[in-house]
Amino acid sequence: MSSSSSSWCSSSSGEGDLFFANAVMLAVQIIMEEEEEMSSEPRTRAVALNLDREGAHDRLVADYFADEPLYTAAMFKSRFRMRRRLFLRIADDLAQSDPFFTLRYDARGHRGFTTLQKCTTAIRQLAYGTTPNSLDEYLRMPERTSRECLYKFCE
Repeated sequence: MSSSSSSWCSSSSGEGDLFFANAVMLAVQIIMEEEEEMSSEPRTRAVALNLDREGAHDRLVADYFADEPLYTAAMFKSRFRMRRRLFLRIADDLAQSDPFFTLRYDARGHRGFTTLQKCTTAIRQLAYGTTPNSLDEYLRMPERTSRECLYKFCE
């Protein structure tokens, strides 16, 4: 019985190698055909989303930084793990020391994110250990920008 099982393994191994080689060749052929199709198609840019950055900034100010904000000082402290005055001082210092944290316009003339938005995403990520995309709906900030804010803040 052992001799029949060993002969089966050796012949099966050769057939298995042939099957594997055929599968790899087929996969390579499919990939090359897809690349040819993709290279013939014109490249297009991703659709630019209207993130309403200005509206997000206005909501942030109304919620936390207005003269009479929606949330109390105690709520601010529990959400940001610091007092509002300290937060504003940090934001001002960052804006003065690094132009990244200032409001800038891109090459197309679209408004960027404000100092408050950039500091908010960085500090909230640090305070809660959350992912960069956790505040994207509130601040209207893409994950990449939020991550960059955290890196620059930590520098």
